[in-house]
Amino acid sequence: MKLNIVVLAKQVPDTRNVGPDAMTPEGTVNRSALPAIFNPEDLNALEQALRLKDANPGTTVHVITMGPGRAAEVIREAMYRGADGGYLLTDRAFAGADTLATSYALSTAIQHVCPNVDLIIGGRQAIDGDTAQVGPQVAEKLGMNQITYTEEVLSLEDGVITVRRHIDGGVETVQSPLPVVLTVNGSAAPCRPRNVRRVMQFKRALAPMELAPGTGYSDLPYAGQYEQKPYLKIAQLTCADVNADLQQCGLAGSPTKVKAVENIVFKAKESKVLTDSDEDINGLIVELLASHTIG
Repeated sequence: MKLNIVVLAKQVPDTRNVGPDAMTPEGTVNRSALPAIFNPEDLNALEQALRLKDANPGTTVHVITMGPGRAAEVIREAMYRGADGGYLLTDRAFAGADTLATSYALSTAIQHVCPNVDLIIGGRQAIDGDTAQVGPQVAEKLGMNQITYTEEVLSLEDGVITVRRHIDGGVETVQSPLPVVLTVNGSAAPCRPRNVRRVMQFKRALAPMELAPGTGYSDLPYAGQYEQKPYLKIAQLTCADVNADLQQCGLAGSPTKVKAVENIVFKAKESKVLTDSDEDINGLIVELLASHTIG
């Protein structure tokens, strides 16, 4: 059974290694102080897509990511592991998008590039937001079935997919007809490593904005290869390309507003000896709340 699979992936700041300079004085994330990485659970999602590709000859796997030009690195990383290609959704109109505006942009892109999609697979959530909302919102916008918290695709036969999902308190086995949106947990199988041959084949794959004058790529000795080898061109889509409504994109389409962001740095203090009295316990809770350790 040939499948058309779209993987939703995101390049995120590595919030697992946050230092004291991770926040700006204005209270926003200092992205320049954190390395940009492939969102971890999106790698788990990619592995599930590639396993389906291995089991179903003729299946194609394409990655869609939204972000600035450097986000094309996510697509290259996916191609090194077995993806067939990808689409960089990039436009200043998409800047500042919350989950609602992000899911709208992604859904319009999917309708544009793969209207006959069979499976959309993405990570459960991104580590820079931890909302777990984009996948389900994409499913709702496209009118598709969805299975969240996927841990493993058990089978796919006669247009019906069987999935094991890991939830609080246990696991469930769920079936759904295609097309369907899956969001994948970090407890799913880790993504396979890069394939050396594919790295050599796609290491020079670039999006058009990376090839623009002034970026330095147009002056490289191998610049002429991009006309001779179309597979080295990563597709790039703008708001106009996917016929998106500007009022539903970026800040304009984002009802969520961040009131404040605090950088909490834990520092060792003197030790305290507490008894099991109500007074000591209440005092500890008040202190923890005041220091934002809890609450």
